[in-house]
Amino acid sequence: MKRIYLLLVALLSLNVLSAQTVKDSVQLRNFYDLSLLDGQSYEWLDALSNEIGPRLSGSTGAEKAVQWAKEELEGIGLDKVWLQPVMVPKWERGAPEKAFIEGVDTKVDVPICALGGSIATKPSGITAEVIEVQGLDDLAKYGEDRIKGKIVFYNRPMQADLIQTFNAYGGCVDQRYSGAKEAAKYGAVGVIVRSMNLRMDDLPHTGAMSYGDLPNEQRIPAAAISTNGAALLSKMLKKDEKTQFYLKMNCKNYEEDVPSFNVIGEITGSEKPNEFMVVGGHLDSWDLGDGSHDDGAGVVQSMEVLRLMKAANYKPKHSIRVVLFMNEENGLRGGTEYAKVAKEEGEKHVFALESDAGGFTPRGFSFDADAANFAQVQSWIPLFKPYLIHFFELGGSGADVGPLKEEGTVLAGLRPDSQRYFDHHHASNDTFDAVNKRELELGAATMTSLVYLFDTYGVKPAIPNRQPLKK
Repeated sequence: MKRIYLLLVALLSLNVLSAQTVKDSVQLRNFYDLSLLDGQSYEWLDALSNEIGPRLSGSTGAEKAVQWAKEELEGIGLDKVWLQPVMVPKWERGAPEKAFIEGVDTKVDVPICALGGSIATKPSGITAEVIEVQGLDDLAKYGEDRIKGKIVFYNRPMQADLIQTFNAYGGCVDQRYSGAKEAAKYGAVGVIVRSMNLRMDDLPHTGAMSYGDLPNEQRIPAAAISTNGAALLSKMLKKDEKTQFYLKMNCKNYEEDVPSFNVIGEITGSEKPNEFMVVGGHLDSWDLGDGSHDDGAGVVQSMEVLRLMKAANYKPKHSIRVVLFMNEENGLRGGTEYAKVAKEEGEKHVFALESDAGGFTPRGFSFDADAANFAQVQSWIPLFKPYLIHFFELGGSGADVGPLKEEGTVLAGLRPDSQRYFDHHHASNDTFDAVNKRELELGAATMTSLVYLFDTYGVKPAIPNRQPLKK
């Protein structure tokens, strides 16, 4: 620390850096030192993942997570901590799913899992021939004559040559979300979807699906199949198009929403207490793993932002809130409710940052901002370069903070390295052992640094009738 400070002073004497830049550099270094040498995020994640575990909305795990988060935030010594009520949907997986492929002379068990929101099969399961399609557009080519009475197998993979893996995910997730709704229109009896995963393995990946306005009596069960299982099924279908698939699922949708909460903590601003900056992640997770990457990492990193500010004796000008949103995975109720209440109470939110892309090495941020604010962000890149943070781009922020978007509000998302994220996303291996302590702590310090800079320099005023700058 002393060597870095002396270097900065030397550069200042050569008129290379301004006094404010030196101050900012020292402050960022302090946040990184506190996080890496005396951080709390990894220990918090251990407790959230291993003591509480899966936290699907409406579950006992989600209830325990709410109380745990509230107690931990109170222990930091924030100015305010409270629970914000929100009604959430409830879906349960039930007993483990079962599936096998049946050919002329063979029967092979394959790993599947129900998609979140799916109905169950009948108690004995369903057996039907399979028709393989390459996504929703391909489905329409076959028509009712070839689809009716069959199980539709969506086998479009994530596009491996896209370096930004979230783009690859976005390019094929529609078959998971809307696949059952569309296949049911042609008389399909069920749907199986290739897992959203770039790796070949035996782990099926769950995720949200929707029937839209499809009547209950027309809804069909929907499951994800592992990438290895998908490859095997496709191979067997090429040999024999009469190959059959057996599927048994025991999931349940509850008709009524159930009560839950967002967890909120605040450091009240010293100069602008009525202007709010938010940092957050979603407290809920899917039920197969313990949700360490999605989004336990984002939860504890967001909590750590406020703890690091307290530990550094930094007193923000604006009111800084950590918001741990409920129900991002299968409804976005928490983010929607937080924005609704903020609007009803006339709160002015000027900046919001979300971490919901895993606990891997931080690379930078994406921003939903106008030209003036993005130019300001780009001027801060030299402050982050000592930590190998170079990715500052327009386009996207986070699902939970998205509803806060209004003219003049800057939204941002932490962008860790994404190459391994979808190996774990929504699968049973999204567990604590998959998170690297140092990478997690670097992310927390990086988030704290960005919040500090926006708090110090503020958000540039919006230009009336000017559209946000787009990528």
